[in-house]
Parts: sequence; C-alpha cells; structure tokens
Amino acid sequence: MQIDVEGVKKASLHLKESLQYIQNAESKDQLRGYEGEAASIYFGVFNELILQQKKEFNFQGRNKRPPKDNVNAMLSFVYTLLTNQITSALEVVGLDPYVGYLHTDRPGRVSLALDLIEELRSVYADRFVLSLINKKNVNGKNFSQKENGVVLMGDDLRKKLLVEWQNKKKEVITHPYLKEKVEWGMVPYVQAMLLARYLRGDLDGYPVFLWK
Repeated sequence: MQIDVEGVKKASLHLKESLQYIQNAESKDQLRGYEGEAASIYFGVFNELILQQKKEFNFQGRNKRPPKDNVNAMLSFVYTLLTNQITSALEVVGLDPYVGYLHTDRPGRVSLALDLIEELRSVYADRFVLSLINKKNVNGKNFSQKENGVVLMGDDLRKKLLVEWQNKKKEVITHPYLKEKVEWGMVPYVQAMLLARYLRGDLDGYPVFLWK
C-alpha cells in the first residue's frame, strides 16, 4: 500500500536484464552506457524505498555536486566514508587506488576506489541510509538549505552518522564468495584482497561482491 509495487518490480526486472547486456559489452564506453542506464532506473525508484518521514526525506533523483535535498546530502556523506574505507583497503593490499580500470584516471582522483565502490554502494551505503531514515534514527531537523539550494548537514548529524557507521561496520555477514563470517567493515578489504589476487594471477577471475 505504501509503494508502487509494479514500478519497483519493473525496475528490478530491467536491472536483472542489464546484467546480460553487461556480460556482452564490447567496450568500456558501452559498459559505461549500460551502467548509466541502470543507475537511472535504480535511482528512479529509490524514493519508493523510503517508507517513513517522506516529507523530510523526499528523493527525486541523484544530485551530488552539490546535494540539493536531505537524502542526497546523506548519500554523498556516506559515499565519501565508504570511498575512504576502500582507498585504505587498496593501499593495505598493495594496489594503487589512483589507477582505475573503469573510472578515468585524473590527478588526485582515487579511480580504483571509485571502481570498487560500485559493487558496494547499494548494498552497503544505500541500505545504511535507508535504514536510518525508515527506523527514524535521523530526522529533518539537522539539515539546512542555503540560498543557492545546497543542503548541508549539521555537526550533530554528522557525528551521529559516524557513530552509526561504525556500528554498521561491526555487523557480521557471510561473505558470498568466501563463505566465511566477516564484518561489514572488512568487506572492502576482502574485495581489495581478491582483486589483488586476481591481478597477480592467483585467481582466474575477480569475484564481484553480489549481495541480496
């Protein structure tokens, strides 16, 4: 009753079909095109996943430089936390986080970390933000909007998100490839390690993190 069930099912089906297109992609540009289309479909129904506090957390599309609503402000902040986490993990396993394979290399841009975040963004960061909103662990009081439309988070909210993020990192899951218990906070390190093993010839393929 709360969400557009048919719309979400249709989007889910499109995303499933996109996996087949990705497998048959013949160039980076074609792959990026499929990724962009899939992201548009995904964020097109993202607002349906917000079940509480719809007035304060109304999502009408992804915007980031700068974020122009409360949800995007939280997403951008959490994506930064996750990117930093992945960057550290890559450095620990001996990989250069600035040399990517999908994101274009630019001075000061952690391209490889931005590559790896794509497989963790929705299942790790997005679910974290949605959970905070739907469980009413955050509210709309700690946001401010500037005259140019930019939405900023207050210091108290940032501190709360950092605390909740640390708690999230301690949650234990069963890694879909290793079949071992790991904390969410260790998942970026595990994926970085698996990528390093693949690049060094120890694995026949890179096992992407697929989580339901």
